[in-house]
Amino acid sequence: MTKKALIIGGGIAGPVTAMALLRAGIDSEVFEAYDRGAEGVGAFLTLAVNGLEALRLLGLHDLVAGLGMDTPVMEIRNARGRALATVRQPSRTLRRADLYQALRDEAVRRGVRIHYGKRLTDASASSGGVRAVFADGTQAEGDLLVGADGLRSRTRALIDPGAPRARYVGLLNTGGYADGVRVPGRPGISNFVFGRRCFFGYLIHPEGQVWWFANPPSRREMTSEELAAITPERWRARLMDLFEGDTGPMREIIDATPHILPPWNTYDFPSVPKWSGERMVIVGDAAHATSPSSGQGASMAIEDAVVLGKCLRDLPDTAAAFAAFERLRRGRVERVVAQGKRNGDGKAPGAGGAFVRDLVLPVVLRQVEKRNALAWMYDHRITWDERVSA
Repeated sequence: MTKKALIIGGGIAGPVTAMALLRAGIDSEVFEAYDRGAEGVGAFLTLAVNGLEALRLLGLHDLVAGLGMDTPVMEIRNARGRALATVRQPSRTLRRADLYQALRDEAVRRGVRIHYGKRLTDASASSGGVRAVFADGTQAEGDLLVGADGLRSRTRALIDPGAPRARYVGLLNTGGYADGVRVPGRPGISNFVFGRRCFFGYLIHPEGQVWWFANPPSRREMTSEELAAITPERWRARLMDLFEGDTGPMREIIDATPHILPPWNTYDFPSVPKWSGERMVIVGDAAHATSPSSGQGASMAIEDAVVLGKCLRDLPDTAAAFAAFERLRRGRVERVVAQGKRNGDGKAPGAGGAFVRDLVLPVVLRQVEKRNALAWMYDHRITWDERVSA
């Protein structure tokens, strides 16, 4: 009899997990808390080459190959315009909404049912399976439950009521898309600027639009109410002020952006003690959110989906499959989270720290390139046909 999985979360991790389980012979239904999809929502993200190769195992690589742009190289400068480093970054950058829609539509095409307006409130396991209870009073039953429900995962809290909170990393996020502005650089290159008071990144799309993000530092974690109270006019003025006097096109890009995304806090999870409980497991940001500075958040979630599919395919006992999944993934993802934290710490080091960074960073990154020191991250490959043992 075919197993059935209840997947909580309909973002990027949810549909990919459903398709990975489908390849492993397990049916899935996806339950999304919001009452609609995420079309048009969010900024852009990077899919590293390891994430793209994991998608290939599920027949999804070509689906996303035409979205966004290849971004194989980073060029890094400081606030005076001095070139600090050029670094290889095999990846593709694409709008989050485009990736979400492509994956969701493909999951539906393959027979995955996606339900909206289903916010998980409770779940309980028995010898025969697991039952999920939603805020609208409905319920669903399956053989196992996968929490792909993000940073504030309800599934994580059900597995471990004492699970730690996400760690605030001292940075805000914002960004947008600028039209009709000419800036230095070549299409597809990730241009990063360590401004005196704020980090800035921009990419030139082959069609001319400039995609950008900024990470204003904020020592204090702001509440959602405080963030919502910042009007678009105040936010634009704040960003313009942060880059006053810096060398680079940051202010021109901001000025040419009709809609700047409202700010949001940046978090990560150094370590989540429990990834699974009886018939329940968490994947992606629910288990190991990493700072966007790693460039690996989406790729880690995709790798999770594939490895979980393999474990459930090869180990009939669900608890054994969950244990194998954690054993195969925890060390790698926690190393990625640590790398992302190091990358983020360099974005707002203060005047003294910036002086040291500008001296040390070029030397360090030359050694990284020479020794291929990030090969562990980018060259990681999952083999679908390799069997998983307990």
